[in-house]
Amino acid sequence: MSSSVSTISTISSTSLVFSPREKSWAVASDKQICRSELSMPSIQFKHPIKVSCSGVEATLSSSRSISSCPASWTADSSAGRRNFAVVSRQRYFRASRATGMAVEEAISDDSMAQFVDVAHKLADAARVITLKYFRAKFQIIDKSDSSPVTIADRSAELAMRELLAEQCPSHSIYGEEWGLTIPEGGSDYVWVLDPIDGTKSFITGKPVFGTLIALLYNGVPVLGVIDQPVLQERWLGIQGKVTTLNGVEIQTRLTASLKDSYLYTTSPHLFAGDAEAAFIRVRNEVKVPLYGCDCYAYGLLAAGHVDLVVESGLKPYDYLALVPVVEGAGGVITNWNGEKLRWLPEMGEVGIEIIAAGNASVHGAALQALAGNGPSTTS
Repeated sequence: MSSSVSTISTISSTSLVFSPREKSWAVASDKQICRSELSMPSIQFKHPIKVSCSGVEATLSSSRSISSCPASWTADSSAGRRNFAVVSRQRYFRASRATGMAVEEAISDDSMAQFVDVAHKLADAARVITLKYFRAKFQIIDKSDSSPVTIADRSAELAMRELLAEQCPSHSIYGEEWGLTIPEGGSDYVWVLDPIDGTKSFITGKPVFGTLIALLYNGVPVLGVIDQPVLQERWLGIQGKVTTLNGVEIQTRLTASLKDSYLYTTSPHLFAGDAEAAFIRVRNEVKVPLYGCDCYAYGLLAAGHVDLVVESGLKPYDYLALVPVVEGAGGVITNWNGEKLRWLPEMGEVGIEIIAAGNASVHGAALQALAGNGPSTTS
């Protein structure tokens, strides 16, 4: 399930094209000066090359990181130009941590299909355990941060870890209950698990908690699952593909403005200080503020039922699975600075502020309100 990467010579050009006929990459200016077979997809550039895909613009260079995005590229000869166009095969640009060079890597369709199958098995295993304990009597333990945990949380994560040890032994695992496990030699793949997101809902019998499963590739969430066991609803997001709910493709709704938006947050009591003031500014601008749901709110957003989710203090296992689900349905999910959500184990377990919106218009207006640049600044 791993991809091989080779390296070719440094290039001094400003265009990169892909020839479907010759199945090769070509660097071109007035003339082609270098060519790389698809089996050698790692390239270093002397001068930055601008590309865009799925609405994300990135600069490929030897000196800076770039936004990762799924894409293949093709040459467009119309008007004598060579342009980039997105096609169906999933490929990923990133900056190599070892060399800083621009690298293009691929997750093959077969590998992704295997990962999706594993994700379903993980969700199935967790679902059996959480249903066993839902609305049953069990001990509730308060962790050091005062958040509750139950035997259901810990047992469900252990079941998923056992499956991953069998199915993906070379991958790292990071879970809320049992921490980080890294195989010898490390791994570019990390499974991120939250067995019960919304434990307070779970222990009070409210069926809006969920199991969150993410697969990260070099820090980028490429696969995400939100599973609600009681309602038997499962959202599946795969980077570059349309999100599905129980196998049916879904889409966010196209609410045009913040004033017409329905907003969810888990609880207004989870904000404090500047974050609380920022949330109040957004809350004052929306049509209807709603509370509760935890990860289920993001599923509702992806399915087109609400427009905005704003939260504070989320840990990596709380938000990484949501990224492919929201983006694959046409939504936008970032931190409060508008930055894409990425995570590597060395970054640690840090809580951050998250905003998800059904479209770029609502997302942009909400970011402005959070920053205090919106029309309302009073509570």
